[in-house]
Amino acid sequence: MPWKEHETEKQDIRRKEVSHFFHFGIFLFFKQYINIILVHSNYIMPISTGEEYIQSLRGRKMKVYLFGELVNEPVDHPMIRPSINAVAESYDLATKDPELASAQSSLTGNQVNRFLHIAESAEDLVNQNRMQRKLGQLTGTCFQRCVGMDALNSLYSTTFEIDKKFGTPYHGRFKKFVEKMQEENFVIGGAMTDVKGDRSLSPSQQEDPDLFVHVSKRDQNGIYISGAKAHQTGCINSHWILVMPTMRLRDEDKQYAIVGAIPADAEGITYIYGRQSCDTRSMESGDLDAGNSKFSGQEAMIIFDNAFIPNELIFMDGEYEFASMLVERFTCYHRRSYVCKTGLGDVLIGAAASIADYNGISNASHIKDKLVEMTHLNETIFGAGIASSYQAHKTMSGNYQNDDMLANVCKHNVTRFPYEIGRLAQDIAGGLMVTMPSEKDFRSPKTGPLLEKYLKGRKGVSTENRIRILRLIENMTLGRNAVGYLTESMHGAGSPQAQRIQIARQMQIGYKKRLAKNLAGVDEGESAQIVNEQSEYFDRIFGSNTN
Repeated sequence: MPWKEHETEKQDIRRKEVSHFFHFGIFLFFKQYINIILVHSNYIMPISTGEEYIQSLRGRKMKVYLFGELVNEPVDHPMIRPSINAVAESYDLATKDPELASAQSSLTGNQVNRFLHIAESAEDLVNQNRMQRKLGQLTGTCFQRCVGMDALNSLYSTTFEIDKKFGTPYHGRFKKFVEKMQEENFVIGGAMTDVKGDRSLSPSQQEDPDLFVHVSKRDQNGIYISGAKAHQTGCINSHWILVMPTMRLRDEDKQYAIVGAIPADAEGITYIYGRQSCDTRSMESGDLDAGNSKFSGQEAMIIFDNAFIPNELIFMDGEYEFASMLVERFTCYHRRSYVCKTGLGDVLIGAAASIADYNGISNASHIKDKLVEMTHLNETIFGAGIASSYQAHKTMSGNYQNDDMLANVCKHNVTRFPYEIGRLAQDIAGGLMVTMPSEKDFRSPKTGPLLEKYLKGRKGVSTENRIRILRLIENMTLGRNAVGYLTESMHGAGSPQAQRIQIARQMQIGYKKRLAKNLAGVDEGESAQIVNEQSEYFDRIFGSNTN
């Protein structure tokens, strides 16, 4: 190549390089300039992915205590991180399957995460259930966002009706709050369950007023609250907490009739992390013994010590008459939200079938029968929950409330069926599930080869895979995630008797007696006149007055 042509080519290359670096420099300058503007304007880019969600939790300086010590950064704590991973899945699912895990919001006009969506139809509620089951399948644990979703929807209608009666500004405030949460794509925690103290006494009768969360003082800018909330699912993994009353209140309980939103990292809030069976396995090296090393649930106690809530984030303040409405609407939503357990059930049924295969007994008739029974119980839960959503009705505020009778039937099934599904999984798994040596023994050059030899299953199946499935079954029925699958199924959203009370209120025995007497030809004259019953369950089914 002639020298001049070579020089010309080199000059062109340099010119392109200079141009590239010039434009790249401009890009970096404007990027830094924009970031400075965003920081100084307190603007936060909306969270989109699970990884962005995890990063949004860093550096919040929350007061979280675990094992008696203050946790420096919860995101990096090995016992806490699996619960954060479970919440992150709700973001990633919305990205991968937006039709399932997101919805069009009429408040913002944008597509929003379904956990932040106000249900505007029965179909919206059905899609909540579909999403909940899918996330249960993906995580095998509690993904911690259902409480916030159900709190948003119950408060939407309750604040509207408070305003209608008293002329308060709560509904407008609440809509602005929801819009903000949707725009930023935040996680909302719902704090309802008070520690209660003496259960025979009302909140105002307790020796210590802090046994129920209450207004401790006021100023012109807002209120301060004190007290504690127990069993708080995913509270440390939330960006905001919705504080709500836990029960029916009376006039003397006005200071306890408080609903407000507060940042999870606000001053005056302390968290004490709850223990879970086998939880410290997450702090050990390796991932075999945990059973499900990536995902877990989270429960903690929240202690409020004069925590401040500004006026614009107060959505109930003394309107004690509406405490029961809020609680009943929340539990109605939340009891059919327990279809999430069917996703966990799908995982456990799959684990039971897998270990039967690994043991070489998948074709045994009794194994097939047990798997059928597990599936029957699992789908019975889902059927009642999704039927409750399909039977939804429109509230005065315009959002949709699911059917209360079927929600309570769903939750009552959940207090029983997961235990039987778990028992059958343990039956199929065999005793090795609880007598296996540790992962260190499997990795040891001395004991590892012995365990590899003597713990093999059928030909073609690795010993490690067999152990992994057994550990998963242990995790879900006895270990860390048994908290969400079993005990939470018993007591979450109200213990079994709470559902039986609601079922009794709505079973319309008088109407059913009339049906029987009519077909039997019974004539009781005037005594056959039945006073109209409070329940509208059959009206919702048939669309007419059945009394």
